Amino acid sequence: MKNFFKSLKRQDGFTLVELMVVVAIIGLLSAVAIPNFKKYQAKAKISEAKLQLSAAYTAEQSFYSDFNIYHHCLNYMGYNPANEIAQRYFAVGFKDATTISATSEARAVISGLNTTAAVGCTKVAANATTGSFFPAGKITSNGFAATYANSSANAAFAASTVGTQDTVNDETFIIAAAGPVDASKSTTALMAGLTITEKKTIMQNIVGY
Repeated sequence: MKNFFKSLKRQDGFTLVELMVVVAIIGLLSAVAIPNFKKYQAKAKISEAKLQLSAAYTAEQSFYSDFNIYHHCLNYMGYNPANEIAQRYFAVGFKDATTISATSEARAVISGLNTTAAVGCTKVAANATTGSFFPAGKITSNGFAATYANSSANAAFAASTVGTQDTVNDETFIIAAAGPVDASKSTTALMAGLTITEKKTIMQNIVGY
């Protein structure tokens, strides 16, 4: 029994230096892990934009196969994520309703295109503004969220357009997606921005994190 108590007395705790070393190691690991976690989280959000752009691209190509032109009327094409707006980080579409040449549109009408405002082909009014795109419910930190009037301040949306469709060289489109993936870069100009073209080239114009 005496030997047992003697062995207990010989047991030492951690020294202050040892505890400080452990705290320093934890701090170092946190400094490395937290930024990486935020980066992976941002990349996961950006995957939403890529999926939305791919869906809009498919709608454009299907529309072209029917009418031989591209257009900005995404909801008429069948791309309408309105029911998902509250869950989305990215607004998708064009900064405004671009102008298709009268000749090209007349040619499409012969193929069955309905250009009445009722189907939204002259202007997509998905968000009741002059924009031709669908909003995202999780953009809440700036004027882009409230009115979408500042969409051109985002480099991706500033590049969005539809060609006049007059010639092969004008049979083009650039669809944009913009949304905040990092709280420190949530303004219109700094939030993540991506585009997709008629050649299915996806570019990330603004990293956003």
